[in-house]
Amino acid sequence: MEKDLKPKAQLMNEEAMHRALKRMSHEILEQNEGAENIVFLGIRRRGVPLAMELAKNIREIEGSEIPVGELDITLYRDDLSEKDVVPHVNETKVDFSVKDKIVILVDDVIYTGRTSRAALDAVSALGRPAQIQLAVLVDRGHRELPIRADYVGKNVPTSRSEIVSVQVTEFDGQMCVNLYSK
Repeated sequence: MEKDLKPKAQLMNEEAMHRALKRMSHEILEQNEGAENIVFLGIRRRGVPLAMELAKNIREIEGSEIPVGELDITLYRDDLSEKDVVPHVNETKVDFSVKDKIVILVDDVIYTGRTSRAALDAVSALGRPAQIQLAVLVDRGHRELPIRADYVGKNVPTSRSEIVSVQVTEFDGQMCVNLYSK
């Protein structure tokens, strides 16, 4: 849909995205007193490359390898019946245990909080972590559920009629965050 619209504003360019993810990596290490017991679960789709970059940053900062998994939340959405008669389910790829780990969910944008709620249910189906934290590149406000991110790249006040689009190289051929009007 955004391909047909002209961006109202570019909120972050590639350099700003890398800087925000680097800062978030430092915050994760500080908050958790290092990288021990941390695993990342990127929420499909764009949360996955962001989780990979956070893990790369931590490897560069601390020399620790953080496992990264891909979490598909399709079947845990509360609006599933509104989306599609036959939902397209992608594979959850988590080849490590979350039991007793600090699971950090990674997503591109937090808006109403419903995606994060679905991700919490999906993680619970994988096991019982010691703790679950949330890292998002953009927090645009308008929460409908009592959910907040622990790590935020950028807070962007928006109206409900605006769209925040995070683009990543893996899917879009470029890295940036754009704001569109509906």
